[in-house]
Amino acid sequence: MTAARAEIRSSADRVRQALAALGHEPEIREFGATTRTSADAAAAIGCTVAQIAKSLVFRAVGTNRAVLIIASGANRVDEARVSAAIGDRIAKADATFVRDKTGFAIGGVAPVGHTETPIIVIDEDLFQHGEIWAAAGTPNAVFRLSPEALAAMTGGRVIAVK
Repeated sequence: MTAARAEIRSSADRVRQALAALGHEPEIREFGATTRTSADAAAAIGCTVAQIAKSLVFRAVGTNRAVLIIASGANRVDEARVSAAIGDRIAKADATFVRDKTGFAIGGVAPVGHTETPIIVIDEDLFQHGEIWAAAGTPNAVFRLSPEALAAMTGGRVIAVK
């Protein structure tokens, strides 16, 4: 196994373990093609783009903490609105920051299993769906859950993000 493949497997295993510790043992679906974008994931799964719980990582400027916004794949995040909600200005995070703070590569950031606890914000629009799909630690792995389970397992604050 290559070092890159071992790292990907380790990320997926970390997500499985974190979910199990929270009492949630979903089927993690892995695809041959990437599910890195919301459109890619929806096409692979066979759901709507709005059912994709996309993970966007920003940097809280004042505290340098990761801010994980779990948004509907159909929505664009209003950074000013999220900044006001968390009481700190957010800025785009580069790939190194994302990996250092979450332990995941961009495109595979799961809602759980981070190396450092992020500030978590959940898009209220996800609650329009009975089931949603979130990244499972790699750019080609996802798992199904309810929006209520997402909020319970992450402790994320539910707000309007668009």
